[in-house]
Amino acid sequence: MTRVVVAIDPAVTSGEEADETGIIVAGKDKNGHGYVLADISGRYPPTQWARLAISAYVTHRADRIVAEVNNGGDMVGATLRMVDPNVAFTAVRASRGKVVRAEPVAALYEQGRVHHIGIFPQLEDQMTNFTSDIDRAAAGYSPDRVDALVWAFSELLVERMKGEAMFELARRNAEAAEQRRKPQPVQTVPQPGSMEWFEAQKKKG
Repeated sequence: MTRVVVAIDPAVTSGEEADETGIIVAGKDKNGHGYVLADISGRYPPTQWARLAISAYVTHRADRIVAEVNNGGDMVGATLRMVDPNVAFTAVRASRGKVVRAEPVAALYEQGRVHHIGIFPQLEDQMTNFTSDIDRAAAGYSPDRVDALVWAFSELLVERMKGEAMFELARRNAEAAEQRRKPQPVQTVPQPGSMEWFEAQKKKG
């Protein structure tokens, strides 16, 4: 491996009914192929998933921990650094939906550039059920293992487009402009002397 990362998709809550915290260890070689090395996802309180992630970071001699911070914010990094103050950590924030984020990584699988070292039944079940029209409520779970996998290979293998930040800013501005262009409901003003005008006067008192 030329580079190894531990990727985390942290759950907001813990307990038997909570979503899982996705924790995936992945690496890449000099030929640009990726490898899933471990899946230690599960339902854990924050301090426990942080300890497991740090342990995997040390065991696999990882270069960095990558974690989504949309829900946990600064607490994600703070929780990790409570366990290891010197851990190399990158916070990532999801600005697009799960399916859109997963498409570049799915393309890597189609190209035969990602390999699983061992068998990961729960991760692979989530992958095969992760379709573009997935209904998390109907499925009864959130694909957190897949989310962590996507973050791992996005960090390792997905090449960033030049000027990606500017394109993303332009996309958001275009969406906001489109919202402003949507026709607003017409406000009718009753003509003085009309029945509507008299009704309005009565309501005013």
